[in-house]
Amino acid sequence: MLQLSIPRVRNLKAFRATISAVRSSHFSTAAEPSSSSTPPRVPNLIGGAFVNSQSSASIDVINPATQQVVSQVPLTTNEEFKAAVSSAKKAFQTWRNTPVTTRQRVMFKLQELIRRDIDKLALNITTEQGKTLKDAHGDVFRGLEVVEHACGTATLQMGEYVSNVSNGIDTYSIREPLGVCAGICPFNFPAMIPLWMFPIAVACGNTFILKPSEKDPGASVLLAELAMEAGLPDGVLNIVHGTNDIVNAICDDDDIRAVSFVGSNTAGMHIYSRASAKGKRVQSNMGAKNHGIVMPDASPDATLNALVAAGFGAAGQRCMALSTVVFVGGSKSWENKLVEYGKSLKVSSGTEPDADLGPVISKQAKERICNLIQSGIESGAKLLLDGRDIVVPGYEHGNFIGPTILSNVTADMECYKEEIFGPVLLCLEADSLEEAISIVNRNRYGNGASIFTTSGVAARKFQTEIEAGQVGINVPIPVPLPFFSFTGNKASFAGDLNFYGKAGVNFFTQIKTVTQQWKSLPGSNVVNLAMPTSQKA
Repeated sequence: MLQLSIPRVRNLKAFRATISAVRSSHFSTAAEPSSSSTPPRVPNLIGGAFVNSQSSASIDVINPATQQVVSQVPLTTNEEFKAAVSSAKKAFQTWRNTPVTTRQRVMFKLQELIRRDIDKLALNITTEQGKTLKDAHGDVFRGLEVVEHACGTATLQMGEYVSNVSNGIDTYSIREPLGVCAGICPFNFPAMIPLWMFPIAVACGNTFILKPSEKDPGASVLLAELAMEAGLPDGVLNIVHGTNDIVNAICDDDDIRAVSFVGSNTAGMHIYSRASAKGKRVQSNMGAKNHGIVMPDASPDATLNALVAAGFGAAGQRCMALSTVVFVGGSKSWENKLVEYGKSLKVSSGTEPDADLGPVISKQAKERICNLIQSGIESGAKLLLDGRDIVVPGYEHGNFIGPTILSNVTADMECYKEEIFGPVLLCLEADSLEEAISIVNRNRYGNGASIFTTSGVAARKFQTEIEAGQVGINVPIPVPLPFFSFTGNKASFAGDLNFYGKAGVNFFTQIKTVTQQWKSLPGSNVVNLAMPTSQKA
């Protein structure tokens, strides 16, 4: 294992205390925020120790509601990255042979500790990412469900057995861990996505290198600390930080066997291509343009609530956000109520108890969203509700965009073709269900699609003909629970095996098939060189 002459963080108390102080203070950004104290540095986790990076380069983690610097993320050096991989490789030799019941007990303890610290995790997410505290709790809980599923690894990892496939010969298959695996995470779900990745991987006997988003790494560090408290041995889980260089290092390292990624199409296809070229397994969840089809017979109140919640929740920064609605028979009868519901939502800092949606992640993200809104207007879309110029008292420098609704949108507009990733709802029209399905299927993305109707016939036609990988019937965000798998397709996914569920276990394991013969063999001097078959000679 590589030796590092880098200072160890004796514990995370000082780091957590500083973060807590930043979180609990009352923020007002009437003037540009400034701080005389140096923000804490986020540590790497290498070989069971939280260590300060030797790197002089770092990135500020900025509270998107206040612009206050919460912490600084180092750009992990190549030496430190190699040490993390070496630590994981060394730990694998022991961890792979640890009884599956022991690995399960670590997962049982981890889910207990996550429940204990869910408020702390949620507050960290709100501080670094911006989503409301209620939504941050949901972020943690949806990840927690995957940990709960990982508690049944023994059953999930079962192989198959056939006795007497030939005279006195039995064959069975077993699922074995791959080795060192890695996960590259996005900013929008700081707890859920890491928990999609490392619990399944380590429960199956692998070791793991986790790279959190440089925009909000705090939740990953807290989760790693809980995993170690739960009994995860040193080196089984490691954390490194950075941007392009560390991502490329993960793709290129010969000791890393599999890579999980969630994020943009540009990054996702780069990672898929580069890591696959090195012989790695890759699962890459990418962009989306999730549609909802509203039939004329849809329940008005339930449908409006669903559209508003799925379109504007988390400020639209979900890969399963319902960003596009196709109204069969026209949208005019829905527009006024949709605007009314959108106007009723409160935009504020996620720490405010009555906030419905918080800021978007960065100034650059806000600018991109606003540009796509403007491009829609210039292309002929009608602006029904404009949230671009919203000002939140006490948080004037926050990256806020209010609910925005565009109607008369067509499929050739840039705002339709691009994933906006903000609180923007696009309204299209279709004359029939067939036309609506055709609109959805022509879109290059395939994460999710929903229909709102009281007709079983329409629902069945929709679920049969729609090409999206996750289908909702009167369900606006049809994200499966972990005993299924997250099954996005088309341009929303690259790879062969999806996240969590049975597919997730298959991704992090490889099949070994054993054929054994235990029978009395009569002595013979005759050597048979014919191809062995199941036919009795």
